[in-house]
Amino acid sequence: MILDSSISAVVTGGASGLGAATAAHLAGLGVNVLALDLAEPAEKTAGVTYAQVDVTDYEQVVAAVAQADAIAPLRLVVNCAGICPSQRIVGRKGPHDPGLFAKTIAVNLTGTFHVLTAAAAVIATHEPVDADGQRGVIVNTASVAAFEGQIGQAAYAASKGGVHSLAITAARDLAGLGIRVNAIAPGIVETPMMASISDEYRTELENLVQFPKRMATPAEYAQLVQAIAENNYLNGETIRIDGALRMPPR
Repeated sequence: MILDSSISAVVTGGASGLGAATAAHLAGLGVNVLALDLAEPAEKTAGVTYAQVDVTDYEQVVAAVAQADAIAPLRLVVNCAGICPSQRIVGRKGPHDPGLFAKTIAVNLTGTFHVLTAAAAVIATHEPVDADGQRGVIVNTASVAAFEGQIGQAAYAASKGGVHSLAITAARDLAGLGIRVNAIAPGIVETPMMASISDEYRTELENLVQFPKRMATPAEYAQLVQAIAENNYLNGETIRIDGALRMPPR
């Protein structure tokens, strides 16, 4: 897939963190980017259009996808929107809040599925861009927690495990339409969520990484999105970007 001004892309969670970095990176390549988020960005990026959208609301998602497609043919979707609560299945205050579990699944997994579904329906209407019949690419965000969920991450790990499982299934479902689907599973990333942690905890986390011994940057995630989009034979995979990190129980 060629990333340039002839196509549009939708990036969810585009106001900060991984989504903001990806939106900026794609815009730098000339892609027409529509960034979706509940929040307004602290700083807007040239070449990126912003829209306040709740990914758990399918009708809002459908409208946003149509908005992106009106700018230029929609060919790329990157799902970064997500939440990361922490609560034990049974803790000192009792059992896990079922509402918190449901909300996490709704945002991280159902929201991802909403965007994937609405976007795929639109991408499928466009002419192929190459001799293979490729029409578009969808990249979802899983997590290393899909494989090594820590204590207190039951809801988050379950939601991201679903995103991981969706990669091969969606790739098979959408193969006949010429749409590739992959997922990225980040480890620990230097996002706004990490800005509030103590230096001691930061060092502890970074020491878990094999090499390089640091957090990933959102820019490195964005680079992987580009690589996935441009490698036309990459399909149905979940790719870890974690410096060989394997999370311990806590």
